[in-house]
Amino acid sequence: MKNRSNFTIFTTIFSVLACIGLAYGTGGPESPDPSPFPVNSNTADGYRALENSGNNFNSAFGWFSLFFNTDATFNTGVGAGTLFFNNGGVNTAVGAAALFFNTTGGADNAVGVNALRDNDSGTFNNAHGRSALFSNVDGSQNNALGDLALTDNVSGNFNTGIGDDALLSCTGNSNTALGDEAGANVAGGEGNIYIGAQVLGVPNEPEFIRIGNDTAFTFPYDTFIAGIFNRPVALATAVLVYVDDTGKLGTNLVDAAGNKVATPQAMLNESRNQQKRIAELEGTVARLAGMVKEQAAQIQKVSAQLEVNKPAPQVVVNKP
Repeated sequence: MKNRSNFTIFTTIFSVLACIGLAYGTGGPESPDPSPFPVNSNTADGYRALENSGNNFNSAFGWFSLFFNTDATFNTGVGAGTLFFNNGGVNTAVGAAALFFNTTGGADNAVGVNALRDNDSGTFNNAHGRSALFSNVDGSQNNALGDLALTDNVSGNFNTGIGDDALLSCTGNSNTALGDEAGANVAGGEGNIYIGAQVLGVPNEPEFIRIGNDTAFTFPYDTFIAGIFNRPVALATAVLVYVDDTGKLGTNLVDAAGNKVATPQAMLNESRNQQKRIAELEGTVARLAGMVKEQAAQIQKVSAQLEVNKPAPQVVVNKP
């Protein structure tokens, strides 16, 4: 996945700039350093860099950097062709052809050759690495850190790929990947989380969580997760958890056709019912014991009263 050639950089820049050269003339000196503020707040160094920009606090260093920028402010381009078509604000591009095709996109940051090269109107994107977010056109709030990270994304939003080739083919939304090639196969998947090297994922899968990849190594993982062992779980809502040979976790068992089958969960449910019945019986016994105790007290009280009211015995004297 790392063999994409940088030839696209030069073919793109030279073909476009050749046309610009024909239209504007091939001559012309290097862009002069602008006058000090307040006359001009721009800084330019490079052939035709910032040639068309107004006094807008922009900085361009490199051949044709920020060439078409006119009204946009607070942009910085470092490298040949950086922000070439730009007229959006608050962008930073470092590396040849970074944010090359950007027009109205703003608050984008691209560091690396070809980073965010095709971005047109996407905003709040961060790309760090060669060709990171290379194909992004109007996707926004994406974060790519690594060589070719999120390189195929065009319109997807809210994705984060950290690692070389992370979310390489992603065009969906709200995916998160951490690790070399993590989520590289996700394509149009939505809301997925991939953690670990070569946890590639499956195209177009929705809302999957994949951590670690046994198939990429010659040894199996042991999994340790804190906060599970010796922790209480409410019996009333507890369910059994199963795992299959792919590492997938779930609470329902299904056959090959996907039909739900009987599970030991019934045993847990029966145990839960028994616990409920036992609790009810214990409550009944407690109530009966209380009644017996109260009745015993009443009997004792009545017995005491009877003893008090009992007439005194009479003595009979026998006469001679």
